[in-house]
Amino acid sequence: MRRYQVSMYDSSRWDGFELRPGDIIISTPPKCGTTWTQMICALLILQEPELPLPLDTLSPWIDMVTRARTDVFADLEAQTHRRFIKTHTPLDGIPNDPAVTYICVGRDPRDVGLSMDHHIDNTDIGAFRSQRERAAAIDGIELGPLRPPRPRPDDERDRFWQWVDDETPSTQVGSSLRRTVEHLQTFRDAAGDLDVVYLHYDDLKADLEGQMRQLAARLRIDVEEHRWPRLVQAATFESMRSRAGTTVPGGGPEHWIDPAAFFSRGTSGQWRDLLDDADLARYAARVRALASGNLVEWVHREPID
Repeated sequence: MRRYQVSMYDSSRWDGFELRPGDIIISTPPKCGTTWTQMICALLILQEPELPLPLDTLSPWIDMVTRARTDVFADLEAQTHRRFIKTHTPLDGIPNDPAVTYICVGRDPRDVGLSMDHHIDNTDIGAFRSQRERAAAIDGIELGPLRPPRPRPDDERDRFWQWVDDETPSTQVGSSLRRTVEHLQTFRDAAGDLDVVYLHYDDLKADLEGQMRQLAARLRIDVEEHRWPRLVQAATFESMRSRAGTTVPGGGPEHWIDPAAFFSRGTSGQWRDLLDDADLARYAARVRALASGNLVEWVHREPID
């Protein structure tokens, strides 16, 4: 497996983890609806609108370095319900097991880039550093130095192009256009013997209940009809934001300057207010140089030329 290692996560933390038949691995590029998909899985599996534990505990992020790997493994080993695990590692960096179901979620990368920009502004770097050091002490590992963050332009359009044009190898960057489409491409190229479910952010926005019902069928989960209205309501963007203290990722609300702001606008097409025709042509050329035509069409849901 390829190793994906950046300041906040390290795919080598999967080493030694024992999967169970029926496990669900939610593997998405950052800012594509990961937490939303985790919440939907929690609701379908537990079938109650109120979660018994924070979402990040029920569905831990194995790769994330702010929780001790020892603790994450112990939590997952103790779970008796069907496990659903988060990762931002592409398919070529995690175990490939035909007995496991993989959920891959796509989103228009232009919206991903803008959402990531907001995400960076809302991250409490000091809390992250403290949690990282505490986790390393529990695991008994020696930390290497954090790479200094790259200077970010003042202008929002310039920050968008910095994200789009970033040529850093996907194994060494948390988010970029290249990283986003290469992640999705690993699943589009997946071997036929793997059970992969593809979701799209825009479909979840347009028909949440329909998408939840389809996912339940794919996961072979029976839900009694009277439960559906409350489960769907609990999965709405507004409901998740109102409970941000228990739904935000990253180890808890202290990781964020404003936990509720993690659930920012949650809309598609935000880029329309930023990019002009010349920008769109430039973007189209870039994304077509990075991804297959089928992936470009699927992830954008509209012609981009």
